[in-house]
Amino acid sequence: MTEIVTYDDIKAAAERIADHIRPVALARAGAELWFALEHLQHTGSFKARGAANFVATHVAAGTMPEAGIVIASGGNAGLANAWAAVRHGVPVTVFTPTTSPAVKVARIRALGARTRQVGTEYDDALAASREHAASTGALLSHAYDHPLVAAGAGTLLEEIRRAGPDLDTVIVACGGGGLFAGVAAAAHVHGVRVVAVEPAGCPTLHAALAAGRPVEVGVESIAADALGARFVTPAALHWARQGDVRPVLVPDAAITVARRTLWEEHRIVVENAAAAAYAALHSGAYQPAPGEKVCVVLCGANTDPSDLVAGP
Repeated sequence: MTEIVTYDDIKAAAERIADHIRPVALARAGAELWFALEHLQHTGSFKARGAANFVATHVAAGTMPEAGIVIASGGNAGLANAWAAVRHGVPVTVFTPTTSPAVKVARIRALGARTRQVGTEYDDALAASREHAASTGALLSHAYDHPLVAAGAGTLLEEIRRAGPDLDTVIVACGGGGLFAGVAAAAHVHGVRVVAVEPAGCPTLHAALAAGRPVEVGVESIAADALGARFVTPAALHWARQGDVRPVLVPDAAITVARRTLWEEHRIVVENAAAAAYAALHSGAYQPAPGEKVCVVLCGANTDPSDLVAGP
């Protein structure tokens, strides 16, 4: 079973990566609503936090092999690991599905990573990355299923609390569960509710809660390049059972509307995965109580903004 990320892990990560990441900014979007602008993070997503923690930990411990690291990614984790590895002079190989957005693959290559495209889903790239690690001795990183990665992601909640008001609730998108697990572990300590939002076509956390264990789900969503995991992590399931956690499903149509609304009303451009979190609020899938102070995490912006005016 995956090691469960703890609040102590998150505090250690915060100290380790403080000089490497951009502190999150909060923007007021309503009387009791704030946006956490994590899409402005290095490499355009929260993934930089986990990648920075993973790479820095292994470099400091002397456990980084000459072959460097290898990771499978729909795009954002590959970008983040390429960025973090290059900062330390570490070689990095990124496996992505052939369906990954071209804008993400191009940016990974621009950072100097070796890229290989395999299959049509994240799991195809993951299997290839594991084979590469076994044959080359490269250190296998993971897009979300690793305590160092989840702990890095959890530093976001600590910064949100320092930057903003006395929040009651934070809303985050959930795919494989790295961001959710880290945020929920920190939120549990501070008594903050976490709303975990999944596309209806990729319900990993919902399925795990129903079955009592991580189970395989289908992957069919416009946000699948970032939220298209087939299993949620055991760590995410653990934290979903602790404290005040509300799992929410949103359809693709609601994600599309939320993404366009963020642009049209706030001039914020994000990718579909980030819009999924706002979709829970905008569509009414999650309805805050009167006076409830809510922060929506806009977790990534690696997208082609031209399609904001296209589609249904």
